[in-house]
Amino acid sequence: MIVSNTKISYEQWGQHAGEQVCIFKMENEGGAYVELTNYGATLVSAVVPDARGQLGNTVLGFKSLQAYIDERCYIGATIGRYANRISGAKFKLDGTTYHLENNDGKNTNHGGNHGFNSRVFKYAITADGLFFTLLSKDGDGGFPGNLELTVNYHWTDLNELIITYFASTDKKTVASFTNHAYFNLSGKNGKIYDHLLTVYADQVLDNDADYVPTGLIKSTGKIAFDGIPIRNKMKITDNSIVGLNDCYVLNEQGNKLHKLAAKLFEKESGRKLEVYTTYPAVMVYTGDYLQSEHEGHNSRQYGAFEGLCLECQHYPDSPNHSNFPSTVLDAEDVYQETIAYKFSHI
Repeated sequence: MIVSNTKISYEQWGQHAGEQVCIFKMENEGGAYVELTNYGATLVSAVVPDARGQLGNTVLGFKSLQAYIDERCYIGATIGRYANRISGAKFKLDGTTYHLENNDGKNTNHGGNHGFNSRVFKYAITADGLFFTLLSKDGDGGFPGNLELTVNYHWTDLNELIITYFASTDKKTVASFTNHAYFNLSGKNGKIYDHLLTVYADQVLDNDADYVPTGLIKSTGKIAFDGIPIRNKMKITDNSIVGLNDCYVLNEQGNKLHKLAAKLFEKESGRKLEVYTTYPAVMVYTGDYLQSEHEGHNSRQYGAFEGLCLECQHYPDSPNHSNFPSTVLDAEDVYQETIAYKFSHI
């Protein structure tokens, strides 16, 4: 049951492409709050208590709209039309090959050069939370169909941020949306090496050198996470650190609407994050390429490994692999998927 007495307020934050951008604050009865903006339907902050009752921000973000306009790491943003990579920047649907924008070498990543992360969404505030809506026109980024996406953010008195995606199209297309928050539960500057991570998956997608799935689904093996420090799965040498950018196939457990995807814990603060989803997979990305141009919440620029992404989504490159779950969205269908971030402390 969703429990919420959330107060929602907002103020103007600037303009982009001739459209008004606002920043919104959703605060619950306990004083914990999240901030969001309709630029990219983006999660700006998630301020929750630690084990001592002190509030602290647990996601990376910025204090100005311009910082989001300039950055290239998708910090906190809604990703669309298709989360993650599509190989060769193309896919075939009903005999027609659709060519996309190759913004990641020869591949498409996160919807192309002008993905949803850089769009201004319309907004509405209701008793069910904050709604962001965007119309993506036929041919946008190379994808077929006029697609309408609505992202609903709901913040509860239990410190749960529930994100629900609704989409429809007037022409058969493919779709996969996610949130690209970078988590650092310490509430401070620093790396996420010592965060303890559990991922509820026994299998993972096999990738090529460009992080594109080969089509093989294999055992998690050496990259399984069961409440261990993230650093334990990194390749650390004197000259470099290589993190993870892997798509974990979630175990089928419990009710689809309450599938536990991952747990994250930071010992010093005592903060814990549980991630629930209806999606079949979660992408674990340790922020290897994270580098911000602007100062973040803690008054310094972000660097590599300062945030962890847990991106619940459909499999990357599904349109090009018949053995992957389909991501086809028909004109008569309604897309609906949910991600829930539950914050607590011990």
